[in-house]
Amino acid sequence: MDIFLKTISSLNDETRLKILHFIDHNGEVCVCDIESSFEMIQSRISRHLKILKEAGFLKVERRGRWAFYSIRTPLDKFRQSILEEISYLNISLPPLNKECNVTR
Repeated sequence: MDIFLKTISSLNDETRLKILHFIDHNGEVCVCDIESSFEMIQSRISRHLKILKEAGFLKVERRGRWAFYSIRTPLDKFRQSILEEISYLNISLPPLNKECNVTR
C-alpha cells in the first residue's frame, strides 16, 4: 500500500507531471539537461526526480558525476496507464536543452 500512496502523491504536483511527461517524451535525459530545459535549480529538480523515482516511475543510471533518468522498465500496468493519461493532457513541455556531453 505504501508504494501505491507514494505513486498517487507523486502526481499531486504540476512540475512533477511535466518532468515525468518530459522524460517519457524525450527518453533518457541527464539531470543537467532537465535543469537547463526547465530553468530550475539542481536541488529542486533533484527533489522532484527523487519523488518520481520512489513512486516507481523512474530509474537512474550514474555516469561519472552525472545522473541519467529514464522511465523504469518494465513498468507495471498501473504506471503505464498513468503515463498514457498524462500524454492526453495538454501539457506544454520546454524544448530539450542538451547541456551534458557524457555518452554511454
